[in-house]
Amino acid sequence: MAFALPAARHVHGNLSQHELLDRTHQMPNSRSTDYGAPNVQTQVLARSKASTFIVSDDPAGEPHQAIDRDEWERVSAAQDAYIAEQEMIVVDGYIGNAPDRRVPARLYIEASNVNIAGMQDVLYFHDAHDDADGFDPELVVIYTPNLPMADYPDDRLIAVNLDLNVTRVFNSDYFGESKKGGLRMWNKLVQDRGGLALHAGCKVIPTPRGDRVGLIVGLSGTGKTTTTFTRQNGSLPVQDDFVAWWPDGTVSATEAGCFAKTYALSPQDEPTIYGAVTKPTAYLENVSQNDGGHVDFFDESYTKNGRAVFSFSEIEAADASKLEQAHFLLILNRNENVIPAVARLEGPQAAAFFMLGETTGTAAGGKDEEGKFLRVPGTNPFFPMNHDQQGNRFLELLETNPIEVYIMNTGRVGGTDERSKKVLIPHSSAIVKGIAEGTIEWETDPDFGYQVARSVPGIDESDLDLLQPRRLYEATDRGDEYAERVTKLKAERAEFLAQFPSLSAEIVASVS
Repeated sequence: MAFALPAARHVHGNLSQHELLDRTHQMPNSRSTDYGAPNVQTQVLARSKASTFIVSDDPAGEPHQAIDRDEWERVSAAQDAYIAEQEMIVVDGYIGNAPDRRVPARLYIEASNVNIAGMQDVLYFHDAHDDADGFDPELVVIYTPNLPMADYPDDRLIAVNLDLNVTRVFNSDYFGESKKGGLRMWNKLVQDRGGLALHAGCKVIPTPRGDRVGLIVGLSGTGKTTTTFTRQNGSLPVQDDFVAWWPDGTVSATEAGCFAKTYALSPQDEPTIYGAVTKPTAYLENVSQNDGGHVDFFDESYTKNGRAVFSFSEIEAADASKLEQAHFLLILNRNENVIPAVARLEGPQAAAFFMLGETTGTAAGGKDEEGKFLRVPGTNPFFPMNHDQQGNRFLELLETNPIEVYIMNTGRVGGTDERSKKVLIPHSSAIVKGIAEGTIEWETDPDFGYQVARSVPGIDESDLDLLQPRRLYEATDRGDEYAERVTKLKAERAEFLAQFPSLSAEIVASVS
């Protein structure tokens, strides 16, 4: 790669994880938890969508916010001049660990925000045989958390140059901008190479018919990590956040660790994540704790978007390098009304629901998204190109490498009042187990045309209306409301998909 890092007053090259962790403990805004892990309080509490801009020759013609190349040069010069007076850290590693798929990546970050360097170091895969002087990154993130950029929202800017494969971050101390900075550019690399980047977790589930590999696609905060780490038949997680699906049908991982939400984390519901987060090797971000160091994962007074980074080496996990083909894919939809706990999709309809990306926003997306009904194509807000390409590529890969596709509601059925029912973690776990083992009985839903479950082993008969929402609405004398919601939802879906001019007509027609 021809891109050269801007010169700094001093550069620390590839510090050890021990050094990064020790320096994080010494940060003025870091406190040690009673588990011995550093807990850093940041000023920015979530990713900054409104401040993220793609660099383009034609900003007005982009599907995302964009700036022109002259503006890129201006802000780059300002950041380079700032860095010249700073102490910086370089972190090198790989996105992915499969020898023929991995992408060398580099983070260049202010030393005063060493926690970001440490967290990214955990998530990168590393090769002990690499020569640091000869490391040639394809993707670079240049990160100055303490440099404001005026005339942008909150004086903050994430400028993404997909031609150079360089992202410059200004005035955000939230780790997610480092993590997503590399993965956003990686999305384009995968697309250019004929694959599809999936905002997905991955797990391996042992079953009587052999190990089954499942992908869990979902917007941040909708249950993707929880579903990935919940155990069925001794299942093991492989990946938490992004997976590539390739033209030959194989899938590959991206990260060596997990960036997990900690709000409402408990040893009962999420023992694997809880165990990893409460080790001294974890990095915590914005988790509530008292003066004695005791953390409170249920305190949301500062933010619901508390986070933690831990390595897969700290837990029992499957070997990402041994991933081959996936057997099923779950599209998570945290909804509140007429979406069943699970539905089976086929062909263009599967691609349509992938494109719809329906869910309720969470704190992970910031205050502008939390609690609002969203449609995010592919549930992937980090895809930096036209979203039509996601849907068409999904259908293309599905036709050449068939896998089972399901939508899974991790919210409620029947509204939000006492007449509704919550889809609980045990319900979702039973569904995932039933999908993996092939033990769910299906029938066609007369309203939406997909397959709904007649029964799921592990879900009691009293909760069968979670599987068929029409039954719940009719049992609570709301049949007319159900019919109105169905009509409205189908019309809205068709209207949403119609806005993508290059999207396959088959996909658009499948929701009408």
